[in-house]
Amino acid sequence: MPDAPAAPQTIRALPSWLLGRAAARGHRLVAAALARADLRMTHHAVLAAVAERAPVSQADLGRSLGVDPKDMVVILNDLQADGLVTRRPDPRDRRKNAIELSPEGRRRLDLTERLGREANAELVAPLTPAEREQLVALLTRIIDPDEPCRPARV
Repeated sequence: MPDAPAAPQTIRALPSWLLGRAAARGHRLVAAALARADLRMTHHAVLAAVAERAPVSQADLGRSLGVDPKDMVVILNDLQADGLVTRRPDPRDRRKNAIELSPEGRRRLDLTERLGREANAELVAPLTPAEREQLVALLTRIIDPDEPCRPARV
């Protein structure tokens, strides 16, 4: 954002400010990439969660992603209207709907995952492969310092 006034040097040196700027740039890159596939970031996240958890109830899906139930209805309506997900009565509990990817949803998710990886590659392009791995490991520790996890390779 070249037109924005520069933050004071004392602010620009703060890890929180730098992380926020990096996150904002990453968000812009990924959002633009997903838009090329006519999908918003939240819709992509729902498709990815459905792919991992299907069949999944609408309520469980919303809770797992931290999406308000009313917003989840709107997102699923959009995805269903585009032919990307199906809603059927849950065989384990007929009071609930089970959400699954349609074949077109699987194709769109494959495309948006590739576009997201490309956007993230652009984000970390100034770094060496070793620095990319280190960045992911360090960010993982910052996000949850008590959770020993092995970050995915970038």
